[in-house]
Amino acid sequence: MKLLAIETSTDACSCALWLDGKLYERFEVAPRGHGALVLSMVEALFAEGEIRLGGLDGLAFGCGPGAFTGLRIAAGVIQGLAFSAELPVVPVSSLAALAQGVTLPFNPTPSFLEREKMANSVGEAAERVLVIQDARMGEVYYGAFERGPDSIMRAADVTRVCRPERVTSPTGKGIWAVVGSAWQTYGAALAQALAGCEIVILPGLLYPHAGEVARLGAVELVAGRGVSAEQALPVYVRDDVVGNRG
Repeated sequence: MKLLAIETSTDACSCALWLDGKLYERFEVAPRGHGALVLSMVEALFAEGEIRLGGLDGLAFGCGPGAFTGLRIAAGVIQGLAFSAELPVVPVSSLAALAQGVTLPFNPTPSFLEREKMANSVGEAAERVLVIQDARMGEVYYGAFERGPDSIMRAADVTRVCRPERVTSPTGKGIWAVVGSAWQTYGAALAQALAGCEIVILPGLLYPHAGEVARLGAVELVAGRGVSAEQALPVYVRDDVVGNRG
């Protein structure tokens, strides 16, 4: 499977090339710089991977939720590439992409779970992840994900947008890793909302990477779930759940 992926839903801009399991990636935190970076990153990846657009099996992009302008950039670039090469596209949840790459520190303990700062060492991939991103306007994007037997993260609940105090604890036993930019802004409200949940906070994990979009996209393409270029659209969670903000 050969796949190009783009992720620009946050302040970070990244592109990745997945070539039969080998990953090439470019990543840069560049608020408002996505438009100038994406195409140059793509060109650099094609050169490094020694492949052209026509040699790919498909494309993937982080479809959100996230920043409106960033989502439009990713969708626009992917649609243009898909139309020109007649390639299928996989829209991948940006929250799922962030969850996919989360690993836990070694041997978390009950006292450790109460701390926001933690050691740099990492252990196994997290089995359960809460992704809570700052959605601006006093709200957060919230999604719960669980890792399957194939090591792929899948949604354990519906992704939604709400005020931070309305975030609910997910069902299921075990430690939930909490990642995303919302903790920096709404930490007190989120801590109270998740008081009944066994969590470990990983405050440094803020941005999804195109590499994880590529991993998730490759799984979907192999399963035949790619869509046409005109169907490769961003997901605006606010539009989907206007009546569920609470």
